[in-house]
Amino acid sequence: MIKEKKEGRAKDEAEEVKEILAVVSTEIPALIKGIVGSIFSEEAGKNMGRAAAAFYKELKEGGMPENVAVKMTENYIEVFTSLGDVLKGMGVTKKRTSGEIEEKLQKRLDEKLAEKTGKRAEST
Repeated sequence: MIKEKKEGRAKDEAEEVKEILAVVSTEIPALIKGIVGSIFSEEAGKNMGRAAAAFYKELKEGGMPENVAVKMTENYIEVFTSLGDVLKGMGVTKKRTSGEIEEKLQKRLDEKLAEKTGKRAEST
């Protein structure tokens, strides 16, 4: 009797997890697609331009040399575009499980981090 209750409870829990994963696998891609859309919208471009200009201005007003301010501003913008590339590269139009999305995101983030580390090492 106890064994049957445990098996029943395990089946209920497995079914609940299955339902949660079904929701997650449809909601996460939609969320990512919305984020990508907002990153590459006209308004987002204008906001990014304003933010980059303000960032550059603050660096210059703080006494940063021109070449360093320009390089730091380029890196600042690259962070946003890299995020967009990562999200687009995840295949947001395809239906994926949350595990696949997490795996792909982690891989792309690791690649971008390695690129950044390599660039910094080369320039030093």
